[in-house]
Amino acid sequence: MDLWKMEPLIEIFLVAVGCCLGSFFNVVIHRLPSRQSLVFPGSRCPSCRSPIAWYDNLPLLSYLLLRGRCRSCKARISLRYPLVELLTGILALLLYRQFGLGFSFVLFFIFSALLLLIAFIDLDTYLIPDVLSLSGLVVGLIASLVGSHLSWSDSLLGALLGGGLFYAVAWAYQALRKQDGLGGGDIKLLAMIGAFTGWQGVVFTIFVSSVLGTAVGLGMMVRHREKMASARIPFGPFLSLGAICYLFWGKAVFQWYLGFLSG
Repeated sequence: MDLWKMEPLIEIFLVAVGCCLGSFFNVVIHRLPSRQSLVFPGSRCPSCRSPIAWYDNLPLLSYLLLRGRCRSCKARISLRYPLVELLTGILALLLYRQFGLGFSFVLFFIFSALLLLIAFIDLDTYLIPDVLSLSGLVVGLIASLVGSHLSWSDSLLGALLGGGLFYAVAWAYQALRKQDGLGGGDIKLLAMIGAFTGWQGVVFTIFVSSVLGTAVGLGMMVRHREKMASARIPFGPFLSLGAICYLFWGKAVFQWYLGFLSG
């Protein structure tokens, strides 16, 4: 069979696998912050605690067939569950189209999965688990030793710049305002991002996440008529989104910018 004929089958397979992994990611998002086992017990309804049968646990399909409600107690199922499944499937597809099948695809799928987990956990708990960010930091540094996507020195520089820059910002904010501005989780997250993407990824991520975070913060301030200082907004999701954007458009943006500077 010609490769071009297999392409749709490969993409469908990757989307399906991504959605299945997204189903497991929902378990991680729900249980990891409270340090519950990710394996036992099996999936249960958060409302009535009834075990979820396998046919009610099919990614995306079960949510649609059940119309977003538990079969046992009819409680609403959070939209987050199909959303995480769908996003994971879409990421698998886009990464395949960007990098093809190979080392870079596997590496950046792991990276994207970590960012997805961190974003949703931070949204729920305002915390970023060290087990995700620090493990990702180590994976990013090791990957630079065996892959060709980034040199080890660029990976180390990115990690140091990402973690060091945010640490300096957090220290300065604490010194001036006598209150925390950035959490330690954000510092470790940006260090992880730098390990995977280098210093360019750090710069791009900070710019994009700052623009998005400011826009959302202003929107919340206008809507709820509260001061920006009193609005509590987790920054991890914006950093994660900025890093994912870099994977697909970051290098093109840098090339355009350098070309713009050179006239």
